[in-house]
Amino acid sequence: MKEENIVRTGLKLAMATGAEAAEVYFMKRDNLTIEVRSGKLETMQQSCDQGLGLRVVKAGSIGYAFTSDLSPTALKDTAEAAVESAQYSSLDSSAQLPPAMRFDSSLVQFDPHLAKTPLEAKIDLALAIERSALSYDKRITKSERAAYEENDYTVLVANSNGVQVDYRNNFCGGYVWVVAEADGDTQTGSSLLYATELAKIDPVIIGQEAAQEAVRLLGAKPIPTQKLALVLPPQVATDFLHILAAALTAEAVQKGRSLFAHQLGNPIAAPTVTIIDDGSLPGGINTAPTDGEGVPSQRTVLVQDGILQTFLHNFYTAQKEGTVSTGNGVRSSFKTTPEVGPTNMFFAPGTVSEDELIQSVDKGLYVFDLMGTHTANPISGDFSLGVSGVLIEKGKFTRPVRQVVLAGNIRDLLNQVQAVGSNLRFYLGLGAPTLLVEPLTISGK
Repeated sequence: MKEENIVRTGLKLAMATGAEAAEVYFMKRDNLTIEVRSGKLETMQQSCDQGLGLRVVKAGSIGYAFTSDLSPTALKDTAEAAVESAQYSSLDSSAQLPPAMRFDSSLVQFDPHLAKTPLEAKIDLALAIERSALSYDKRITKSERAAYEENDYTVLVANSNGVQVDYRNNFCGGYVWVVAEADGDTQTGSSLLYATELAKIDPVIIGQEAAQEAVRLLGAKPIPTQKLALVLPPQVATDFLHILAAALTAEAVQKGRSLFAHQLGNPIAAPTVTIIDDGSLPGGINTAPTDGEGVPSQRTVLVQDGILQTFLHNFYTAQKEGTVSTGNGVRSSFKTTPEVGPTNMFFAPGTVSEDELIQSVDKGLYVFDLMGTHTANPISGDFSLGVSGVLIEKGKFTRPVRQVVLAGNIRDLLNQVQAVGSNLRFYLGLGAPTLLVEPLTISGK
């Protein structure tokens, strides 16, 4: 049965089973991962996952069920299960499905060259990433893992209000972890790069970035506790953005889980900080014509010059708030209902280069790695993170540092962003330029 027919059949069955409104979400995802080590292919994994989720409204309640069996019998059983589950859900006046809206079909991010490129060429790309890292410096002794990865997925969304969405996206990328050794010391470095076009994946950049990080950290030692300006390169800045992302959703606010509740219109960051979520960003990994429930993708300015402007909404949280969805009903699978989450979220770039930011620092720390970001409290904003990096003295890198701790609150850190670099870079769906943060206490020996 063709995908369009599967969706149409699922919708028809849900309505025939007693739903007052129904939505069908179909996804088919193909994944390829190629891992190499020591110049040889180590593993290659290809997988395909597809299925359909049915969301229904009945008597003021929402029901949901999903299936990976797309036979007519299984679709009928799934429709019945979704309608039945609505009977056990709480009554909710916001339990509605979005209406049909016009969307921009040109936002499809699909590179036809990706599917046409031979498998051998993709293996060669993974090998080239590793080779670039190993050849950077003789102190790079091995790679822990080097890989090429690609995803190709098809999405169909339809509901009884007239929503009809059908698109196919793909993206690819590579990553590497390497080890550097010298004088009895061992350090690691990593890098990754993903894009919606195969031509944008440069194995030399990926390999050299990882090797450079590992080599620069050789000989790293703790330092005494002191206040240092922090230079946060894009990958590290996105770690902090990951902590922020959940707190900037209306769902977190409505459930009392956001440190930014009741702060709309108020300053929550330095005037240098602007945070944007853009599901319509050209070349964005998560750019698509609509979100996971058929609401058109859009650009949403969350924080403008330090002032909190709005939160991310899906259709449900928008109905509950008496506002409109921002197109952030995200779904990673057909197995879940739409949650509220970022698409392509980023710190807006400034006009200063990273080199200029570093040269402006009299005494600071260029941070290579943060350890323990998953332990940060998204409700209070408190964090305590292990840090490694390189000291900056009078605008120049001096000696490497490790086994020190940065503890604080994300609100305080945001309010101390002194300058923002021009080098915006994305790591999958999150992006940032280099940030210069006013001196914070680094706890050492």
